[in-house]
Amino acid sequence: MAESVTPEPLWLVAANVVRWRRYGDGGQELRPGTKAYRGGAKVYVMDTYGGMAHEEVSTIGRGRGSARWITIDTGSRHLHSFRPELVYSPAVLRRAEARWVASRTREEAEELAALLERLAAEYRDSHYRTPHPTPCLCHTCLTAAGPEGVTPA
Repeated sequence: MAESVTPEPLWLVAANVVRWRRYGDGGQELRPGTKAYRGGAKVYVMDTYGGMAHEEVSTIGRGRGSARWITIDTGSRHLHSFRPELVYSPAVLRRAEARWVASRTREEAEELAALLERLAAEYRDSHYRTPHPTPCLCHTCLTAAGPEGVTPA
């Protein structure tokens, strides 16, 4: 019987999916999470797309419907709280290895996390060029309201 080899830990950027996102014509509707991920779900960023813009990121996380690990590209504006994390999960490491994710140092992961956090906030603010609905539960409005925020009905 072949022994399973545990992959080496890897520095990746972890993030959370926004609880609510603006959607639809002019961003006047709100939807929880994304089509693939529940709001608040933890995901790992493997790669970025769009040149220096980093508007799209390739992520690994637990899917909305089945809670199985999935690998999917998503808009960085739908993620927040980017942070470096040393990943030990064999399921995540196997998926990262299959996508040829380069090993990063902690410092590289910290730099990428800071960049993605700043850019994601800019993308959330500029994606819809219309006023937010009232009341608004999107990530930008909830974080501006403070910890008490507004809770959905």
